[in-house]
Formats: sequence, C-alpha cells, structure tokens
Amino acid sequence: EAYNYFYVVRNMSHVFIALIGLLFLVKIPYHVFEKYAKHILWANLLLMIYVLLFWETLNGATGWIQLPWIPFLLQPVEFLKFSVVIFLAYYFKKYKSKIDSFQEGFIPFLILLLVVVGILWLQPDFGSIMILWPIMVMMFFIAGARMKYLLSFFAMGVVLFVSVYHIWKYDKTVPESRNKLSYITDRIDNFITDEKELIKNKTINYQTEQALIAIGSWGFAGLWFGNSIQKFGYLPEVQWDFVFSVIIEELGFLWGLVLLWFYVFIWYRGYLISYYSLDLFAKYASFGITTWILVQACVNIWVNLNLVPLTWLTLPFVSYWGSSLLSLVLGLWVLLNISRYVDDTKPLNSSSNHFSRER
Repeated sequence: EAYNYFYVVRNMSHVFIALIGLLFLVKIPYHVFEKYAKHILWANLLLMIYVLLFWETLNGATGWIQLPWIPFLLQPVEFLKFSVVIFLAYYFKKYKSKIDSFQEGFIPFLILLLVVVGILWLQPDFGSIMILWPIMVMMFFIAGARMKYLLSFFAMGVVLFVSVYHIWKYDKTVPESRNKLSYITDRIDNFITDEKELIKNKTINYQTEQALIAIGSWGFAGLWFGNSIQKFGYLPEVQWDFVFSVIIEELGFLWGLVLLWFYVFIWYRGYLISYYSLDLFAKYASFGITTWILVQACVNIWVNLNLVPLTWLTLPFVSYWGSSLLSLVLGLWVLLNISRYVDDTKPLNSSSNHFSRER
C-alpha cells in the first residue's frame, strides 16, 4: 500500500505544479512562443549538452538534472520535444516558399534533425528519437516538402535502426563486450525471441510477457481499481512504461476504450484546430503538438501489446513522470490557446487544401 500511495502523492505534486504553471501561461498568447522559438530551442539544446557534460548517468542514460525549485529530477528531453515543434512551426512559416528547395529547405531541416538525433544518441535515448523523428518529418511534409525528401528520411530511419542494432550487438556470453548502446540490441532481441526457456528464467522478454498477462487475463470488467495482481512484483515499472497494462487489468477493456477515446478526441480536436487556424505558425504548431501526443501514446500502447520493442516512453498524461506531464501540459496549453483564434466558419469539405503547398 505504501508503494501505491508514494506514487499517488508524488504524481499529485506533478499535477499541482502543472496546473499552477497553466494558470500563468493561460495569459500568454501563443505568438510569444513564435517570437522566441529560436531562443527556446537553443536554451533547451544547451541545457541538454550541460546535462551530458556535468550530470550523472541514471539507468544507463545521462538525461536528468535537479533544479532547486523543482521537487523532482527534470528530464530536458521532454521539453526538447516541445521546443522542436515550436521552432519548426516558426521556421516553416518564415521560409514557407523555400521548403521544397534542396539547399534552402531540405539541407537546413536535415542539419536540425541530425543535431537533435546526435544529442539524443549521446544520452543515449533512442525512445525519444523514435518520437521526434516521425514528428519532425510529418511536420516537414505538412509544410510542403517534396515526397522524395520524405522517402529519403524514411530510408535514413531504417538505416539508423539497422546500424544501431548490428554495430553495437555484442556476445552475450562475454559480458565485458557489452557497451553503452547494447541495451538497444537487447530490447530488439527480447522483442523477436521465441526462446521459452529464456522467458521463463526472466532473462528475456519478461516485461512484455507480464504486460500481456495483465491485459488478457481479466476481460471486460477487470479486477477494479487498486486490485491489480501483476503490479506487485510481477510487472516492473508499472508506473511508467506499463501503466496501460495495469489500467486494463484493473478497469477492464471498457475503461481501456474510454482511455483510447481520450486520445482519439485529442487527435480529432487537435487536427481540427490546425485545419481552422488562419496563421501558418498556429497550423504547424497545433499539428506538431497533436502528432507528438498521438505518436507517444501509440508507441507506449504498442509496447504494452508487444507490437514494438521496449522504449521507456511514458503514456501521455497518465504515466508517473513529472517532466513528461509538465511538457505535455505546456503543449496542450498552446494548443488550447491557438483554438481561441481559429476561423471555424470554413466548411470541412472545402475544396481548398488546408495544407496547400505554395510552390
């Protein structure tokens, strides 16, 4: 019981801080973020570099910092997601006519993408790369990028994934050969293995096996709130990666569908706000924020369903993680603020393309 109450109390403090921040931010028009988009991104990148150079490694990654006025460790990468979305919205609006140019559109975007990926690589945090890569590429497409550019980024993503797996793969019989990025190959091996004896011995794929047991054992109604069995010593990290499995176990598929409806509602309203926005920055920012929430939610749920390898990504607005909650609330506030300035008189079946390319 103390274990449960600890995370409840701590998460309530996260929610309280987020709501207090929201009360202050609600008075700030979204144009302020457009004005200072470059400064926000540079400050976040410098903070991440500072963390890499001067802060300790936790759980195999160097990505946390303790600030005196925050009662928990802060993870700058969560705010990097927000700052990248805001900067790209600013950049794509300013250089809209040059997006389809190779030298003035593709190359600058590629440089930014490589800088972001490079910093995350050094942590290492490939889960965040899995989130930011598709968000950035989708925003690039919406802004008017050529299809061949998108295909090239897809190919680069595949090459990156395959390279990380093969270059840092190690001989498991020789523990000394393990390196900083070997956890990536471990997770992929865990995902694809069918060696039942290894699973039985809790050496491979154990977490996802327990997550599937939690999801599939208790049917439509579940065990009800607080009565999970898997979270007591069976399923690790239930407050972060695998909170979705425990929700299904305790509340059943009915409330699982309610949670999924919550994300579908954000998807629908977020893209609708983007559609009706008159300002290009607002269009791109609302699209990027909505995509960020959806991609992260999908990846987390797919991990619980064993459809993708383990990533250590939180379920938006649900998992215990202060930095994630604060950054997501910041993004959601910008989305709500943008909604105050939309023109909802345009019909949805308008013949004009909402994201038309200005060639």
